Amino acid sequence: MITNNTLFNTLDPRSMSDLSRLAKTGGNSDEALHAASKQVESIFLQMVLKSMRDASLGSGPFDSEQMKLMQGLHDQQLASNLAQSKGVGLADALFRQLGGGRNKETGDATLQGAANVPFLPLPKASVAESAAQSAKINETIAAARKADGQVPEHVRDFVTEIWPYAYAASRATGIPAHFMVAQAALETGWGAKQLKNADGSPSYNLFNIKAGLDWNGSTTAQKTVPELENGNWQSRQAKFRSYASWAEAFADYAKLLTNSPRYAKVIGREDAAGFAQELKNAGYATDPSYADKLMRIIGSNTLKNALDMVA
Repeated sequence: MITNNTLFNTLDPRSMSDLSRLAKTGGNSDEALHAASKQVESIFLQMVLKSMRDASLGSGPFDSEQMKLMQGLHDQQLASNLAQSKGVGLADALFRQLGGGRNKETGDATLQGAANVPFLPLPKASVAESAAQSAKINETIAAARKADGQVPEHVRDFVTEIWPYAYAASRATGIPAHFMVAQAALETGWGAKQLKNADGSPSYNLFNIKAGLDWNGSTTAQKTVPELENGNWQSRQAKFRSYASWAEAFADYAKLLTNSPRYAKVIGREDAAGFAQELKNAGYATDPSYADKLMRIIGSNTLKNALDMVA
C-alpha cells in the first residue's frame, strides 16, 4: 500500500510497482492519484535542481563524467524524497485540481494526508477551487523560473564591467566576446579571485597570464592554483603580469593569442567546443578538465542571463 510518507528508491524499478498496480486494478483512486501527484512534483523538483546545477559557477579539479553522473542520481533521489515528504505543495495542488479526495457518496472532499483541505461541494465552488489551485501551480513554476534567471550581483557587475573590453578584443581576434568573458570568469571565479599586487591594488590580470622572460611590464608574485605536473597537483610561487586597466589586460590577451603560433587554431574559432578544446590543446592550462569547465560556463544560464542584462 502506498502512503504519503513513502520514500521511493529512484534506482529501483520496483519502487513504482504499487502505483502501477493501483492504476491498473482501479483500487483506491485517491491513493493512486495522490502518489502520482507526488511523482509529478518529484519530476518538477528534479528540473529545478538540474537548472541550479547548470547555473553553477565552476567545479573542482577532480570533477569527471562519473562524478556528474553520481551527482545527477543524487539529485534525482533528493527530489523524490522532498516530494514524498512535504514538498513544495505542488503535489497537493495537483491532487485537488484533478478531483482527488472527493467522496462519491456524499459529495464531500478531503485531502488524504497532510494537507486535509476540504473541497466545497457546490459546482461553482469547485470551479473556483480549481482556478485557485491552477494559480498556485503557475506561481510555483514562475518562482522557480525567476530563481533560475537570477544572477548574483557580483557576477552581473563583473560581466557589465569587462564586456566592452571583451568586445574590443573580439574584433582583434575573431573570438566571440562572450567566450573571453567566460574564460575570465573561469580564471577568476567571476572576478571574486582576481590577482592583486603586493600593495593590494588590482593587477587586472583576468586570464592569469604568467610573466615570462619576454615580459617587460609590471609583475605580481603569487602562489599558483594547483597545477598538474608529472601526474601530481602542485602549487608554487610564480610571477604574473600586472596591468594598469581592463583595457590593457584584454589587449595583451588578444596580442598573446594572435602573435603566438601555438594559439593559431584558437584564433577565429566561433564554436565553443572548438575554442575551449584548442585552447587546452595549446597548453593554456594543465587542468585536464579545463575545456569542459570553460564550455559549461559558456553555455550556462548564469552567463546568458548576465549578458542579457548587459544588452
